[in-house]
Amino acid sequence: MGRIHLFEFEDQKWFPGFLRDYGTDFLQFLSNKAKLYKPVIPIIEKGLKASGTHTIVDLGSGGGGGLLWLNSELKKTNPNLKIILTDYYPNLKAFEYTKKQADNFEFITTSIDARKVPESLKGFRTQFLSLHHFKPEDAKQILQNAVDTKSVIGVFEAQERSVPSILAMLFSPISVLLTTPFIRPFKFGRLIFTYLIPIVPLFVLWDGVVSSLRTYSVDEMGALVDGLDDKDTYNWEIERVKSGPGVVLYLLGTPK
Repeated sequence: MGRIHLFEFEDQKWFPGFLRDYGTDFLQFLSNKAKLYKPVIPIIEKGLKASGTHTIVDLGSGGGGGLLWLNSELKKTNPNLKIILTDYYPNLKAFEYTKKQADNFEFITTSIDARKVPESLKGFRTQFLSLHHFKPEDAKQILQNAVDTKSVIGVFEAQERSVPSILAMLFSPISVLLTTPFIRPFKFGRLIFTYLIPIVPLFVLWDGVVSSLRTYSVDEMGALVDGLDDKDTYNWEIERVKSGPGVVLYLLGTPK
């Protein structure tokens, strides 16, 4: 099936920020517990090495805490690792909570546009579960900006546009209901809008299905790269790897 760019509630300016935060908090909790990115740790380490730094500049970080387990694994071989969390809609309370869990995290309090990253933010650029939010021209701008600034970039999507992935998303409301009491930082409002007024399970369901429909395939990510200026100055690695019952699609771009 072709890529369908339907709307996600999370992307809408009018959507209440606290509800958006509840959604990103759920995603980071699930990411840590399921260890979604375990198969791509060698790819991330390769990107760090190619960047010549000990810094990850994470774009579209959402709740940020989704990198906590990954951080603990990466620090085994990169003890000086620093992770900078950024987002167009920064979830500051979640960022602060993440930093309390691991002091090598930092975060930017202002809005950061992944299509035009400030030159002051230097390091290995990553995107976890966020490239699908961007239409093709915007996604190309993200990659082009990395090429123009000679930055290493890694994109990781823990879902794909397939029937099994969409079916898995249909069960996401059950996951929200089961995990909400364990999500930190604790927020009383999260309980209200999950159990009494079930907006969170419903919008997570919609956004999850739409995320699958929006996800770029390996071939489509290759087409994005083919449309870049000076793409031949980079080495590009675009693959699909198994992660438990699911998959991770990834793109790694490193200067030659």
